[in-house]
Amino acid sequence: MNLAAPSLLASDRSRAELPDTKVAPDVYSTKQAGGVAVSLKDMARIAGAVNDRLTEALLEISSINFQTRLLSFNAQLEASRAGEAGRAFDVVAREMVALSDRTGSAARRLEGDTNADLSDLAGRINAVGTEVRGARLSDLAFTNMDLIDRNLYERSCDVRWWATDSSCVLALLDPEGESDRASQRLGVILDAYTVYYDIVLCDSEGTVISNGRPDKFRCKGTNQSSTPWFRSAMATRNGGEFGFAGLHRSQTLANNQMVLVYSAAVRRDGRADGEIVGCLGIVFNWEALAQTIVLRTQLGETEKRHTRVCIVDAQGAVIADNRLGHLRDCIALGSFSKLIECRKGYVITELEGIKSIVSYAYSPGYETYATGWHSFIIQDLEID
Repeated sequence: MNLAAPSLLASDRSRAELPDTKVAPDVYSTKQAGGVAVSLKDMARIAGAVNDRLTEALLEISSINFQTRLLSFNAQLEASRAGEAGRAFDVVAREMVALSDRTGSAARRLEGDTNADLSDLAGRINAVGTEVRGARLSDLAFTNMDLIDRNLYERSCDVRWWATDSSCVLALLDPEGESDRASQRLGVILDAYTVYYDIVLCDSEGTVISNGRPDKFRCKGTNQSSTPWFRSAMATRNGGEFGFAGLHRSQTLANNQMVLVYSAAVRRDGRADGEIVGCLGIVFNWEALAQTIVLRTQLGETEKRHTRVCIVDAQGAVIADNRLGHLRDCIALGSFSKLIECRKGYVITELEGIKSIVSYAYSPGYETYATGWHSFIIQDLEID
């Protein structure tokens, strides 16, 4: 099934309500679902099988009962022909008819009561199974979002710390004599990480004077003064604040790869309250984090074929997706306003005519940092 359904996802990034999306009125918080995750679907199948076998047995009893009544009527007929000699046999035959009537009545009561009870049991098992499944998927959605928040918090710490490095400060004060040394120092930092494309150092006018991987990314000499990450860093009030640029493709900094850029002002003497002399930007490899997380979500092989896992930004744009729809698709968040109000939970809805579980978690944040993004796991309700 293609879960990138028109009723859920709009490729033109329209945020309008989707009239053909049928959202169930009840949104479930994961606090409602508990117990042990057992094979409730199998239990429902067993209840259904018991019901089927009981129905077969009752049909057989009914058939036997019918044959008994025929034999009884035949016995009565023969007894009447025998006259006085058959009177005792006639009494037995009539008792057989009465017994057959009682057997038939008991079988009908058993059929009515048991069918209703077993159907109710199967329904309850399926309902509990859906709750357990929805809670599990919501927990997975939360885990994905929590991993991203925690990881990106570390990125904000990295850039604020590295902006105090003496090699960066000296290079900005003496670009001619120190820029190569700063480039070497930034290269050493990059060697210890796998999540960064590059680290760039800009002067106060936005010109890149050094970067950690000059052999791979030829951004030295380019001007970054118009970028959000440079402007936001230069507007910070102290060394505890940082700048940021959201997910985008950067030709200049990362050869058109998808990146997030965290930034911090470089201040004289590395002091938190020092004069701003430039800006440090760290170019984060977004796919190395987000795509890895969504692709490694703990789902069974069968589940994976029926499940879409994605991260969505505050505007509804899909920015990570196990179906590779990131930066193309958009979830109309207004269609799930009740679910989003819960911050974590699930809803049963219909997508492309298929009943689905839409599980959700909002950015929990970590320490002083929160992305404000959304995590969705969308799965067919019925899985083969």
